Amino acid sequence: MSSPTNSVPYGVQILQKVSDKCPSLSRIVDRENLYKYSVLVLTFITYAAYHASRKPISVVKIVLYQNCSEVTTPPPINNTDPDWCNWAPFNAENHSALFGTLDSAFLFAYAIAMFFSGIIAERVNIRIFLTIGMLLSGTACSMFGLAHYYNIHSMWYFIGVQIFGGICQTTGWPGVVTAMGNWFGKGNRGFIFGIWNSHTSIGNIIGTLLASLYVESNWGLSFIVPGIFIITSGILNYLFLVVHPSDINSNTHLNEKVQNGHKDEVKEKTEGSPILSHLNGSPKKAVGFIGAIKIPGVIEFSMCLFFAKLVSYTFLYWLPNYIKYSSTYSPSQSADLSTLFDVGGIFGGIAAGIFSDMFGKSACTCAVMLFLAIPSLYAYNLLSSVNLIVNIALLVIAGGLVNGPYALITTAVSAELGTHSSLKGNSKALSTVTSIIDGTGSIGAAVGPLLAAYISNMFGWTSVFYMLMGSNVLAILLLTRLVKRELQNVG
Repeated sequence: MSSPTNSVPYGVQILQKVSDKCPSLSRIVDRENLYKYSVLVLTFITYAAYHASRKPISVVKIVLYQNCSEVTTPPPINNTDPDWCNWAPFNAENHSALFGTLDSAFLFAYAIAMFFSGIIAERVNIRIFLTIGMLLSGTACSMFGLAHYYNIHSMWYFIGVQIFGGICQTTGWPGVVTAMGNWFGKGNRGFIFGIWNSHTSIGNIIGTLLASLYVESNWGLSFIVPGIFIITSGILNYLFLVVHPSDINSNTHLNEKVQNGHKDEVKEKTEGSPILSHLNGSPKKAVGFIGAIKIPGVIEFSMCLFFAKLVSYTFLYWLPNYIKYSSTYSPSQSADLSTLFDVGGIFGGIAAGIFSDMFGKSACTCAVMLFLAIPSLYAYNLLSSVNLIVNIALLVIAGGLVNGPYALITTAVSAELGTHSSLKGNSKALSTVTSIIDGTGSIGAAVGPLLAAYISNMFGWTSVFYMLMGSNVLAILLLTRLVKRELQNVG
């Protein structure tokens, strides 16, 4: 069992040697803060890359099946195939069900594997765990795009790639939350994590924009370019990510201080720091699955996230398609417009973190935002086609209210529960708690797009929005006990 580890990344070792050869630079730079905020930046880039590589499928759906008579690009010479602009096997009447199957293959694989991924993450080198996961995730994303170049039309190939990608993607969330939890204490955690969690929306935006660049000319690149992005980010992590304070304090950094005659100073700093204080106890065993779900609040927030993620991921996978269906925009324009939902998500996540910090009531914050999301979803379905300005405004509002609770639960709430007082100082539950909460939520994320595919095909998009509003109601009901407890503790 080796979290934390004592390995110093190779890139950091090189930077330390450069710093040692420049004493004036060493005096100016506070190494602890440098490492701390480098973790903030690197984990931000990391999860943005994970989400960027998930997004292309929602954009490319638009061109895998379309009405060829309406496509402006002329068909190949002497081509009389009425489906010339589509891509088999998605040129069938049940294309919505086929797309739903692809979404579910990825998301169910992700949800199931997530429960195991967190347990593994507690016991291995997180930096290596993240690096391998990112390299494999980039490979999986690129494999979908390679179908365009190698003329692959097997549904089983696409399903297999989605399952492989879903499993690989589970390395991301337990890894980045654990690294952040190791470095950032409880002070203003909601605000810090709210800003940090904008990586989800930023990643969605990056993935959408990259995919939309190529969707009408060469959809294979819509997958390959985001795949290269996450692979590159994984290499950066391998070289520079300092997962735990002990990685630089128990070996290289501490030895340097001892050699300079500052051993007492380091000891004092370590004992007094909220970041490093948990290093002074004896090593503790990782908390198992049963122990983690016994932590008060884990079950309620997990089930709430089931429905919150169901709503969020339905938008993630189907919003460009819905915009194209309900308007006259081109595939690339629909994809670009859909990014405004994620812009709203950035502000929603930050707002949820601020309110949670101000009032100390995470469950109440989530419940209020989930309640306000219901009329915003109704309004978007009813009024989005009025004009572009109304569409933009409603997308931003709905994005903030839908993604705010989701962001808060998966970040600050997970970190808080992973270091709950019932654990008596044992921080080994962080990855396991994170994986339980996010894994449960991911089952909802798998169910949502699948339901949307079938409901939209059978009953129309208005019924999909009613399904999403009902999911928000259930999410609120699941928080009732926690909300009541928080209100009783006022004053």
